[in-house]
Amino acid sequence: MLKVANISFGYTSTEVIKNISFKANKGDYIAIIGESGSGKSTLLEIIYGLLHIEKGTVSWNDEKLLGPNFSLIPGEDFMKYLPQDFDLMPYTTVEENIGKYISSQDKNKEKRIKELLKVVDMIEFSQTKVKNLSGGQKQRVAIAKVMAKEPDVLLLDEPFSHIDNFRKNKLRRDLFKYLKSKNILCIVATHDTTDALSFADKILVIRNGKLITNKAPEALYTNPKSAYIASFFDEINKIPLSEIDSNDISKKSVLWYPNQIKLTKKEGIKATVIASYFKGSYYLIEAVLNKTILFFEHPEKLEINQQVFLEFIKKATN
Repeated sequence: MLKVANISFGYTSTEVIKNISFKANKGDYIAIIGESGSGKSTLLEIIYGLLHIEKGTVSWNDEKLLGPNFSLIPGEDFMKYLPQDFDLMPYTTVEENIGKYISSQDKNKEKRIKELLKVVDMIEFSQTKVKNLSGGQKQRVAIAKVMAKEPDVLLLDEPFSHIDNFRKNKLRRDLFKYLKSKNILCIVATHDTTDALSFADKILVIRNGKLITNKAPEALYTNPKSAYIASFFDEINKIPLSEIDSNDISKKSVLWYPNQIKLTKKEGIKATVIASYFKGSYYLIEAVLNKTILFFEHPEKLEINQQVFLEFIKKATN
């Protein structure tokens, strides 16, 4: 088990990580999400042992990890960390980059290289020199490289940022299935919440260096405690209750995702259409409700300035 207990850290006197705690087991996939500058990458570097902390502890199987001040070479042997720069050997082949991290004494070395190439969909480029690859291809090689030693813990920082959308979905499925099959704990810092919602066991949401929630994806999506959390998963409507109920004099607001607001033919809450955005299987409709802009989903395009009546399916008070 990985245990992060009450850690705080600052590059200067100002702390960028503030009293963060969580636990994770082998085979788990933990996603860390938060706006840019919230501390996601810093947290990964602390866990791996690149940054020294004075407050709090990081431990593995009840053994405290001492960090860079006590290690000749920073980083833990049982972990692998893939930062946003890939650290590949440009003048050697894809196969050689991956094979470097598998012992020559391993009788299954060639089989393992091919297995990893298949996971990242790079078999046809096995003999290509890295310098001749695209950014997305290099990122896939880097992912295979850090998996080559089959670490107990794998830390990934924005692992799919350079990869085309059409390839990204398959890569995510193959990668996370592989990690589960090998019982590897994977912690991913990401802006792409598809990584988190579809595959993570737990999602950690960080804001201004603080861990504000740590829950399963379904629980976090269906019951977000703030517009900040909900905004990572979809457009979010934060609507004052007084806009919906003229008798309400409170200052409370409600949160709705666009798929929780429906057009109704009955008399209801009246809004005016501003724009329609084609999303493939539906249109995202932008409308104004009194003084509040909101978004809802509809199967057809609506005309600008069209008056519509809305039904609010589900809500969470904020």
